[in-house]
Amino acid sequence: MALPPQFLDELRLRTPLPGLIGRKTRLVRSGRNWKACCPFHGEKTPSFYVYDDHYHCFGCGAHGDAISFVMQAEGASFPEAVERLAGEAGLDVPKPTPEAAAREKRARDLHGVLEAAAAAFQRRLRLPEGAEGLAYLKRRGLTDETIAKFGLGWSGGGRGAIAADLKAEGITPEQLAEAGVIREREEGEGYTDLFFNRVMFPIRDRRGRMISFGGRILDDGVPKYVNGPETVLFKKRNNLYALDLAREGAFRGGIVVAVEGYMDVIALHQAGFAGAVAPLGTALTEEQLEELWRMTPEPILCFDGDAAGARAAARAAQIALPLVSAERSLKLATLPSGEDPDTLVVKGGPAAFQAVLDGARGLGDALYGLIAEGRPVATPEQRAALRKRLEEATGGIKDRALAGEYRRALLDRFFQSTRTPFGGRPGAKPPPVKRPRPAITPERTRAAQAAALMAITLRHPWLLADVEESLAGLDLGDGPLSQARSLCLAWLAGGHVLDSAGLMDHLAQVGMGDFAARLLRDPALPIAAQPDAQPKEALDGWWHFFGLLRGEAELLEDQASAEKAWIESADAEAQARLSRRIVGLRTAINALRRGEWDEDTTPAEAPAGIQAGMGENPIG
Repeated sequence: MALPPQFLDELRLRTPLPGLIGRKTRLVRSGRNWKACCPFHGEKTPSFYVYDDHYHCFGCGAHGDAISFVMQAEGASFPEAVERLAGEAGLDVPKPTPEAAAREKRARDLHGVLEAAAAAFQRRLRLPEGAEGLAYLKRRGLTDETIAKFGLGWSGGGRGAIAADLKAEGITPEQLAEAGVIREREEGEGYTDLFFNRVMFPIRDRRGRMISFGGRILDDGVPKYVNGPETVLFKKRNNLYALDLAREGAFRGGIVVAVEGYMDVIALHQAGFAGAVAPLGTALTEEQLEELWRMTPEPILCFDGDAAGARAAARAAQIALPLVSAERSLKLATLPSGEDPDTLVVKGGPAAFQAVLDGARGLGDALYGLIAEGRPVATPEQRAALRKRLEEATGGIKDRALAGEYRRALLDRFFQSTRTPFGGRPGAKPPPVKRPRPAITPERTRAAQAAALMAITLRHPWLLADVEESLAGLDLGDGPLSQARSLCLAWLAGGHVLDSAGLMDHLAQVGMGDFAARLLRDPALPIAAQPDAQPKEALDGWWHFFGLLRGEAELLEDQASAEKAWIESADAEAQARLSRRIVGLRTAINALRRGEWDEDTTPAEAPAGIQAGMGENPIG
């Protein structure tokens, strides 16, 4: 008997991949992910990457989840791998009983019933009776491609219409009722439709399987939106709208952002924000936060700029605080008053919503305002009450070290805002003073170096063919530079022509166009990032900044690994690629040792044997 999909999903979620794979090969942090030498083909230079829910080797193509890894690494059968992982996760493997088999068959059947219903709703949208629904979607600015991508449809206005549509496919009213598409009449026999004269929004789980529907009425009827009831497939608190699409978007570098409504999500995806999701008619739950964190360590929650939005943000922070840790947190973004994401992108385009995301505050920064907003601090009693609330807020954080940092930061803000030396009132500010220019710190220096490296990459993407592996393994943190790096590598893997205009168009389509444009407009960029830079200038400049970011010890280790791999390789194409990488690494090492960049300096020569495999142009 095949195991229930719900059990396998739970098993995968309870098996952290870094811990499992780390038993077989040494993992090293690479941004928010991990990298290692592949345990399956004995490589010397890391090309094996571990993500939240899967692994992938760019060398041999090995790919899979926790169950696949145990099967590949230990030669276990599927049942053996499941038994072992279930034992470690504290789960009981379902036994092959007739009742379990019947439940599994029913669940598979219900997914199929929902898929058939979705297809019927989509067909009806294009019929005369669906003209009103189609016109509504068009007025909201959706393209035919977007309507098809999200499977939008029309429920129709005839009672019993969906049951009649699907009768010819052998689907019974009882199955439709169990799937949550229709329901039994409260009085009398028979069934009644749950969705009547509504635009239909299919709801899928994280694996893309149909689990329910949402429907929007077009007139002034209430409720405006209706979701299907809880079923064996559909639990509102466990799912997010467009989660399956957002997981793919996040993997390709998209920003993960939770907004309020279905139309907000669809409009954002159409505008290039492929990591957008929404709760299913409820306030954000712990289970939904866990889904967000599986996609990114710091998702953004986007709220309306009114009192209701502030209350929703406060509720979300209250739910999130016991769950945050040093590895995962949240950012909170606030929309302009009177706007939602849908209307904002229609009026101002993707740049308008990107500005909202750029203004998002970290949870620690936003928490003080959420707690202190509107609370008087004129008397000692009022200040003591606010201080108590601030301390109580941090008490729920399970990570004690992080709780201490939150408490210290909140109390620093508290003392700063309630002291009264200037003007005799809490919060009064001292007279303005002339402040010195920001100090040059290692963090600011590294950020500038990373920006220069990515600017060179965007201006001269032909470099990617030579620097792909080095760029993929470089730690750029979790910000927009890391997202831009992921998008560049995904674009390279797509086989596109390596020109800057094509890459910038691609970034604009996925919501990173404004960031990339701002990056390239920086007047402090080096000559290597200018459009008229010569190929040698661009390549040498790239390796220079790579060296500064990587560090001499790591560069020497990279060089030794590459030289050893070159000697051991019998593939001419691989040797040529490794040769170019060795020259680049030596260029970076020499520049780093000089302490400055000399644009007239040629790269260090590779060993004679390596030069022979490179042809006459050791840089190209």
